[in-house]
Amino acid sequence: MTTVASPAFTEEEARAVYRAIHERRDMRHFAGGQVAPEVLRRLLDAAHHAPSVGFMQPWRFIRVRGEALRQQLHHVVEQERVLTARALGEREDEFMRLKVQGLLDAAELLVVTLADGREKHVFGRRTLPQMDLASASCAIQNLWLAARAEGLGMGWVSLFDPAEVAVLLGLPEGAEPIALLCLGPVHQFYEEPMLQRERWAKRAPLASLMFDECWGQASDLFDQSSSTSEPT
Repeated sequence: MTTVASPAFTEEEARAVYRAIHERRDMRHFAGGQVAPEVLRRLLDAAHHAPSVGFMQPWRFIRVRGEALRQQLHHVVEQERVLTARALGEREDEFMRLKVQGLLDAAELLVVTLADGREKHVFGRRTLPQMDLASASCAIQNLWLAARAEGLGMGWVSLFDPAEVAVLLGLPEGAEPIALLCLGPVHQFYEEPMLQRERWAKRAPLASLMFDECWGQASDLFDQSSSTSEPT
């Protein structure tokens, strides 16, 4: 007997998925407020349903609720912000004018860490050990898209010293923090990515990133002469 795949989403359902993808933004400006517990549980459940290599599920989430700990994490981020600015050389002043985090303004602060004991998972990782990070990134993206669908903003902050954050959160040996997620209501979503709006960078044309058969061979999937970079 031939097994029939589940039917495609309806046109309206599919549009909603693509809308969440294209309207997702890395948010830095938050409006305070709260995230209802049932909504937060839905978002985390969406994250937990991400794919993972070898079904290892390497993600761990720490909800930061205390103001003192949030302030300490904010301080760690600010330290790295200054060091990053210095490393950028001639773009130092331009970088320092950017708002790069919202730890003190967001309704919720979640820390995503990779679990300890990951070395025992070799299924799909024997030659690509970084697939634990790739898997956790899928969980973060799931959470991000679900947040957008719920009308909430989220920002991924990676400006921090992992060792300092690990100490603050009491992580076991082998566990590693990879993201500080600012989550909550926003006044409005950016019409385009903030760093594009601030002219820090712009989205590359997809055609320039797509090859056929081997590196550098332009794909005939796109008309090269009409390819443009569209802010989404």
